[in-house]
Amino acid sequence: MAGDLPDYYFRVKENGAIVFRIDSENRQRRIEMDQIATVNVKNGEIKPQGDRALTPEDMAAIREWMEARVALLAERDIDDILRAVDYLNLTTHWVQSKATDAQLERVTDDLLLAMHDLRTVLVRKKADRLMRSDSPAD
Repeated sequence: MAGDLPDYYFRVKENGAIVFRIDSENRQRRIEMDQIATVNVKNGEIKPQGDRALTPEDMAAIREWMEARVALLAERDIDDILRAVDYLNLTTHWVQSKATDAQLERVTDDLLLAMHDLRTVLVRKKADRLMRSDSPAD
């Protein structure tokens, strides 16, 4: 099992991770996790633990993990939005085929305001993109 373990473990937290170096080549043959750093994927900050100096290998592994994590989070954002599109379609079907008057009374205003807000932002962002694509490059 020791040969299968990675050199680093990243305990994910809200804005990044706590980084541990894995050591399984010790006398007791136990897996030891030595905390070496804390990383923040939002601002790219890497803080060594205590007065520890990170090796170039540590920094390379951390940066590689951060790049992969940022890409994964971006994929999840898009997936969440695509699920929201599906959910809007399911909501439309529910409104058209199953909703009672009382249920519609309860949700209509909230749905209309949320959809109006979303539409307003989407139209403004699309117009901004079109304006940028039409303007000549400086």
